[in-house]
Parts: sequence; C-alpha cells; structure tokens
Amino acid sequence: MEMLPLAFTSGWASGLNAYATVLVLGLLGRFLGVDQVPAGLERTDVLVVAGVLALVEFFADKIPYVDSLWDAVSTVVRPVAGAAIGALMAGAQGDVWTVTLASVGGLTALVSHLVKASLRLAVNTSPEPASNIAVSLGEDTAAVGLTSLALLFPVPAAVVAGVLLLVGVVVAVLLVRRTRRGWQALQRWRDARR
Repeated sequence: MEMLPLAFTSGWASGLNAYATVLVLGLLGRFLGVDQVPAGLERTDVLVVAGVLALVEFFADKIPYVDSLWDAVSTVVRPVAGAAIGALMAGAQGDVWTVTLASVGGLTALVSHLVKASLRLAVNTSPEPASNIAVSLGEDTAAVGLTSLALLFPVPAAVVAGVLLLVGVVVAVLLVRRTRRGWQALQRWRDARR
C-alpha cells in the first residue's frame, strides 16, 4: 500500500519537474538499491536522457517567459511522466492496481503542473528576474527533496505533497488576475520575437 503515496508524491513532483523526478528515482534505485524504484527508471539510457533534459529544464525554467513556453510544452510531458511512473511502480500489468497508480500519478502531475504554470505566469509579471529564479529553485528543491523523502517515508511525503498541492491551488485561484496579466505579457513577448 506504500506505492499509492509514492505514486501521489512522484506525480506531484513530476508536475513541477518530470525529468528531475525520473532522474532522482533512477539514481536512488540504481545506486542506493531502493526497492520501490522500477527497474526501467534505473537504466543507463533513461538516466542519461533524464539528466540532460533535467539540465535543460533547470536553465530554461530560470528565464522569464521562456519558462512559461517550456511549461506549455510540458503540459503533455509532465502528466504522462507522472502516469508512467505510477504504472511502472504497479508493475505495468494492465490490472486495476496499475490503472489506479497511473491515474493517481498522472492526475496529480496534471494538477501540480497547472498550478505551477499559473503561478509562474503570475511571477513573470514582476519587473525583476530574482523572484523568477527564486521560485524556480524552490520548485526544483521541492521536487527533488519530496521525491527522495517519498522513497524513505512515503506517507509523510504524500501528506506534505498534498498540503503543498492544496496551498498551490488556493494561491493560484487568488492570483488569477495576475496570471491573466502574465499570460498577456507572454503573448506580447512572443509577438515581439516574431
């Protein structure tokens, strides 16, 4: 039953940074022998690709508006990654348990991603780049930290992820007006680049 909170937490982390989540899970499984990590995530090719993409995301996520364009592309990637991790944790047998963990991981990743993307649009309206970098570093730290914690203490990590997700949804709703301004600024930025 510890797989359910692990799928939830890794889904939440995938919504913030799918590549770092896959990389952390794979590295901890491969080098620390953590049993809950699916063998498919420990493969060298998966670790190399996840590492390269995590590095690209690390830098893209620090640049205002580039981060929002990256988030737009990631709207498909992050939920799929969350669902795939959940399915792999269940053994990907096509049974109800696989569907359950894939659904938990994918839906949690989708909500987490939408909250992240909305909040980042709101942050992009601030005139200085420091807030964008600080928020991005906080997201990276939270994704890596909670993923690592989830492998050792799945239930407490899931509780923390659930609280952060709920707080994120509330803050995103409260900042809807700023998010709209961020969206409009992103469109102006994109149009100026054409």
